[in-house]
Amino acid sequence: MPLDPRTAGPRPPFQQEAMTPPGTTAQMNPKPDHGETSYVGSGKLKGRRAVITGGDSGIGRAVAIAFAREGADVLISHLPEEAEDARTTMELVRAEGRKAAGVAGDIREEAHCEHIIEQAVSELGGLDILVNNAAYQMAHESLDEITAEEFDRTFRTNVYATFYLSKAAARHMPPGSVIINTVSINSDKPNKTLVAYAATKGALHNLTGGLAQLLAPQGIRVNCVAPGPIWTPLIPSTLKLEKAQNFGKDSPFERPGQPVEVAPAFVLLASDQASYMSGATLAVTGGAPFL
Repeated sequence: MPLDPRTAGPRPPFQQEAMTPPGTTAQMNPKPDHGETSYVGSGKLKGRRAVITGGDSGIGRAVAIAFAREGADVLISHLPEEAEDARTTMELVRAEGRKAAGVAGDIREEAHCEHIIEQAVSELGGLDILVNNAAYQMAHESLDEITAEEFDRTFRTNVYATFYLSKAAARHMPPGSVIINTVSINSDKPNKTLVAYAATKGALHNLTGGLAQLLAPQGIRVNCVAPGPIWTPLIPSTLKLEKAQNFGKDSPFERPGQPVEVAPAFVLLASDQASYMSGATLAVTGGAPFL
């Protein structure tokens, strides 16, 4: 029987407790499904080498598991305080017989972004896939609550880092390589409580289209995935508790998506099956219209 999308994941309300940013997987209730027991690979990325930012948890962890089961070696970047989640992700990758590495640090700094790419080339033997997935967000009901420092941090984490990493990665990528940016339904339909975050996702959507054209002569494809409401530590650690407990309730399927439900979009874009896809956006929004 086909899977009913309305009941393919937990439905709110959730018994979630408040979390301090950036949050951890262990604190989530219910636990997100990253595909630990469900994702089945078929060799689509055999021999590839991937960097995934924010690969410790959420969508990043799901993509790391999927890539490993498709045959790729993986390096994940993460914040120092996310080390426990990062270790778990690397163990899941190694369990598939693939190489796994991790780099802790702040991607707001260009030097650190360059270090991530150099580590990947050194430890994985090269680089074919870059997934710019790490993001920062905070929710606010008033514009006065958004400080200049927070606005700057949001853009530096979400946009500047994508530029730094893409620039550094392109120097090492052979033809056929891929850059995939995680944008959001907010890049098309900005949430009024996520002004800074939504603005960065709009910028990333535009950046993707520009990079796709700029890097085409090198044979590098650049695409993006636009998730809707997905159940990750970012949600209960940045939204008010009541909103986190009812997260996804207003979506067409009346539930949030699970990270494992987003990962196949990244696999497709990273694979040779998407050889003529560049500058494209795959929306994984649970039925909410995008563009």
